[in-house]
Amino acid sequence: MQYDYIIVGAGSGGCSLASRLADLCPDATIALIEAGPHTDRNLFVNMPTGVAAVVPYKLKTNYGFETEPQPGLAGRRGYQPRGRGFGGSSAINAMIYTRGHPLDYDEWAELGCTGWSWQDVLPYFRRAEGNERGADALHGADGPLTVSDLRFRNPFSQRFVQAALEAGYRANADFNGPDQEGVGFYQVTQRDGRRCSVARAYVYDRPRPNLHTIADATVLRVTFDGARANGVEIVRGGQTGGRTETLEARAEVVLAAGAFNTPQLLMCSGIGPADHLRAFGVAVRHDATEVGQNLIDHIDFTINKRVRSIEPTGISLRGIARMLPQFVEFSRHGRGMLSSNVAEAGGFVKSNPTLDRPDLQLHFCAALVDDHNRHMHWGHGYSLHVCVLRPKSRGTVSLASADARVAPRIDPRFLSDSRDLDLLIDGAHVARRILDAPSLALCGGRELYTHPEQSDAELRETIAAHADTIYHPVATCRMGSDPQSVVDPQLRVRGVSGLRIVDASVMPTLIGGNTNAPTVMIGERAAEFIAAARRVGQPAAEGVAA
Repeated sequence: MQYDYIIVGAGSGGCSLASRLADLCPDATIALIEAGPHTDRNLFVNMPTGVAAVVPYKLKTNYGFETEPQPGLAGRRGYQPRGRGFGGSSAINAMIYTRGHPLDYDEWAELGCTGWSWQDVLPYFRRAEGNERGADALHGADGPLTVSDLRFRNPFSQRFVQAALEAGYRANADFNGPDQEGVGFYQVTQRDGRRCSVARAYVYDRPRPNLHTIADATVLRVTFDGARANGVEIVRGGQTGGRTETLEARAEVVLAAGAFNTPQLLMCSGIGPADHLRAFGVAVRHDATEVGQNLIDHIDFTINKRVRSIEPTGISLRGIARMLPQFVEFSRHGRGMLSSNVAEAGGFVKSNPTLDRPDLQLHFCAALVDDHNRHMHWGHGYSLHVCVLRPKSRGTVSLASADARVAPRIDPRFLSDSRDLDLLIDGAHVARRILDAPSLALCGGRELYTHPEQSDAELRETIAAHADTIYHPVATCRMGSDPQSVVDPQLRVRGVSGLRIVDASVMPTLIGGNTNAPTVMIGERAAEFIAAARRVGQPAAEGVAA
């Protein structure tokens, strides 16, 4: 089977790229390949509170990766849920719509990513966004990705916002507005109270005759004609077994499999650190030493507190009894508790007022979310998360096997740079000030793993025992103008031709916020890069600096 373009991975980058490219190049045929299933009819994907059920477990829609043992986390293996299915991680995330801080993108440009400053990327954020509040200089209203205010707000989320104001933090009704700093309710990628994954926004609700979707097909490697990528080898019928076949790409192959699977697929295809590839019997096509390096992720610590609540916030007989009418309300009108994203409120704060941008992010959940919701608690409670926005620790993704169906080795090296732990302790003190403010303190309750009189030494031990990712891995195929970078500023893979990467792995640094919206932006930009090359009759050239 032949196509003009083959896109590997139907996540945030792959779906946005595929749809836009289909519009820009109506004469081109495009294949969008995904290892997981279609998700358009999956109840737990489309119902926002379903996030509590799809994140904790390895499922058809969740790879459920584990990390290598982390010395900074008391030797524990971290948990890395990643979306497997159409929509990728946008089908299992908490739907929070944030872009990061404008200075994050100006920093990208300073690092050699020409054309990726804030003013360069803002038009693509606006183009993607369909904000129900309307359009302005910073927001779009007509884009495919619906952004809305939550239809349901738990009373304890309201209490969190009020407590944060009492603790001295400013209110912010728009974290993507003129100023990111402050606390409030997040806007979410929902439409009519239901999840608006990037697959729903760009693929399911906007079908294109020249865009072909292929589900349940794992790509084993990219194929080449000399130094040029000319297709992919896939296996259908699930992760194990099935039949193998080759799909051919007349113009380009695009990898959009995410910060873990994209570097793995490059290495399985012979592009990566030469000695590492040879150790697994992979023939070296291009010695790319930075493939799989520079992994950055948001490290997160949570204070859980059990309380007695008027409004059910956890597992209880009263809460279970209320679920049937809530399900009816959601099914008919897209409203009620089941339209909640769980992490309804939060904010961005500075550990030091002299900083030029916030360095800590808060997520408040009106539920006892313990160990990614894998440790369930009977009763009511809430959880206050704090994460380090620009961690200094750097990790790796490497092969565990030459077979792309075997999970890669993921080693974030969390807290390997002591500055991250110091800042996370500062963040825990921020959370403590909010918890001690009247609106929450008057509710009483008992903390699960922490206590108000904890010393910093004790807090360090608690963080090591309980901290983990908040799901934003990036930078394993970083973009740059230097010869060592994996892709150039037009996202072309260096050392070969006809191959690009369009996902969060190309980010040179981790932005200060949730990464779904920036990855959609990258897909929007890439569509223009590829369409421009097609218009002048030039397929993707070798990835060298422009």
